[in-house]
Amino acid sequence: MPLVADSFALLQALKNAGYLQTTRDPLWWPYSGTQKMVIGALLTQQTKWERVEESLVLLEAESICSLEALADADIEQIKACIKPSGFYNTKAQRLKLLALNILQTYGDFAFFQQETDRAWLLAQKGIGMESADAILCYACYRPVMVVDSYTNRLLTALGYTFEDYMSIQSWMHEGIEARLNDCYNLYGYEIPLSTLYARFHGKIVEFAKTYIAGKKVDISVLMRENR
Repeated sequence: MPLVADSFALLQALKNAGYLQTTRDPLWWPYSGTQKMVIGALLTQQTKWERVEESLVLLEAESICSLEALADADIEQIKACIKPSGFYNTKAQRLKLLALNILQTYGDFAFFQQETDRAWLLAQKGIGMESADAILCYACYRPVMVVDSYTNRLLTALGYTFEDYMSIQSWMHEGIEARLNDCYNLYGYEIPLSTLYARFHGKIVEFAKTYIAGKKVDISVLMRENR
């Protein structure tokens, strides 16, 4: 039998355990609601966020940390700036192409935020389901729960088995949306669903960085909070 009844119970246990612990951004992911978030979502693939921050600083220093600037920039200049993030040849090509496609399709970032959807994002080179949902959630403020390997490993340790990304995401959504009033009581106000999902994902990542190491997942702190 699973150790938590639903995703609300997991959210409650994480919140009672003291997560979120960072105050770097109201939605947890740095630069939420900005073009830098989109850039960072692509750069963070297969690397640590600290490396992404180094790349963003270098892009800012060269004044190419916007869609318009990336679309106009020389590819070698982009490569030089994003070297700290690794795979810089591939990522530079994908960043420039994404910037060009966003501007060609939507005209500017504000319209992209309002109008883009998952299907369009998934059609872009180098953007998979996790990156697409991260952009929708953290850049566009859509009510979408980002699922990552930490989520899967945590849920497995809690006794759940899922076939794929979408089945995990559906489980996460269902428990929260069925118990929205409980969520509001937990937070003390009617938290927007997009904000709730953004912070929920952040709670899982923060927990995982402390309690998930290799194949070991320590869920004892969550079990104490779920009694």
